[in-house]
Amino acid sequence: MPKSVFRFLSRQPDAVELENDKYLLRLPRYQDFNQWHRLRSESRKFLEPWEPTWRRDELTEGAYRARVIRGKQEYASGQAIPLFIFLKENRSLVGGITIGYIRRGAAQSCMIGYWMGERHAGQGHMFAALQLVIPYIFSGLELHRIEAACIPDNARSMRLLEKAGFQREGYLRGYLKINGQWHDHVMFSRLATDTDKGRITDSR
Repeated sequence: MPKSVFRFLSRQPDAVELENDKYLLRLPRYQDFNQWHRLRSESRKFLEPWEPTWRRDELTEGAYRARVIRGKQEYASGQAIPLFIFLKENRSLVGGITIGYIRRGAAQSCMIGYWMGERHAGQGHMFAALQLVIPYIFSGLELHRIEAACIPDNARSMRLLEKAGFQREGYLRGYLKINGQWHDHVMFSRLATDTDKGRITDSR
């Protein structure tokens, strides 16, 4: 059951923990470095085609600590919520999902991005994570719209979003620079009013 208070007005950095009987999603911590380093290192060739170019120091402990600090700052300011995905049975890290570009005012929207370790891909972990994240976005954060963009060649990601009740909206030319090149993307969205679609349910 999702558990969190996200205080955008007071900017107080309360902890976020989204969980059910099999999964735990929470903010990255310094002590997660070894698991993160191992998973990202062994999955590098699998992940690079879908991510911004990795820096030379991408996998160093210093770069990871900077990532954790930045994530805490973005969360405290209400801009983003980076989450690690753990299996509860052995607390093993399998991937990550970020609620980013959180916009208030008239927009009330966000974008999600995600990654999965190669040895954990295709096992339903990311779909399970979405089942926790989507109700939290609509009920906990009280946002109206979730966006997600995929490179057209990423058929697995597009199937995942469609299964989770996202609708394909349009084609964005040269949208993001991925792995050193500008790529077109397909935009997907899901609205709070779409909550009867797909298999996502609010477990409150």
